[in-house]
Amino acid sequence: MPQTRRQEQILELIQQQGFATTEQLVDHFQVTPQTIRRDLNELARQNRVRRHHGGAGIDSSTVNTAYQARKIMELDAKERIASALVDMIPDNASLFINIGTTTETIARALLVKNNLRVVTNNLHVASILSAREDFTIIIAGGEVRNRDGGIVGEATRDFINQFRMDFGIIGISGIHSDGSLLDFDYREVRVAQAIINNSSQVLLAADHTKFGRNAMVRLGNIVQADHVFTDQAPPEEICHLLTEHQVSLHVV
Repeated sequence: MPQTRRQEQILELIQQQGFATTEQLVDHFQVTPQTIRRDLNELARQNRVRRHHGGAGIDSSTVNTAYQARKIMELDAKERIASALVDMIPDNASLFINIGTTTETIARALLVKNNLRVVTNNLHVASILSAREDFTIIIAGGEVRNRDGGIVGEATRDFINQFRMDFGIIGISGIHSDGSLLDFDYREVRVAQAIINNSSQVLLAADHTKFGRNAMVRLGNIVQADHVFTDQAPPEEICHLLTEHQVSLHVV
């Protein structure tokens, strides 16, 4: 198959699924991984796809990538971020954890801690942490999004506002060059804002692909975090913001 035709078909597949792995594309087109990587790199150069470790996806400002695809995107980076962040959490701490595949990775890393008290609007986080008998897990009330196990809505926000926790662990869908934190669901954003407002320290976890990624709902600004954990140095303008507002940057 000619390269240009294959690249068009790759693009069609990614548009249908939101994300495709290199392995999946190798199986589909019966070519080598090197060939697929070159195709994806060329499509990324044309700004038609966004490259991720192990594959590529399509960015949309209105619809997030499917949950199952996000679970495997940048997984190595998420695990490194989780390990560094969890090092900051002492035993016997109280924490909020919001919706997202990054925060679910952090939840798995938290299993080495003792006697944590956690309030979450993420059913997957609650399930992961329930493996520890000495943890107290409180699930926020509200509407369950069946696509990812997130709990959202006014009731969820009101529930969060009843607590004051040591740490708020936040994941995010996108970060604008001006530092704006961006997400896709207005209801989810209202809950995340409540978590920020009711946390003594805010820990933001975001792999490098979130910088420059677009989403249509503004949550707040990166300078509202006390610590930012990522896997590559952020763009220069973001680093300047963090320095100016004395936000600690952790590149892992």
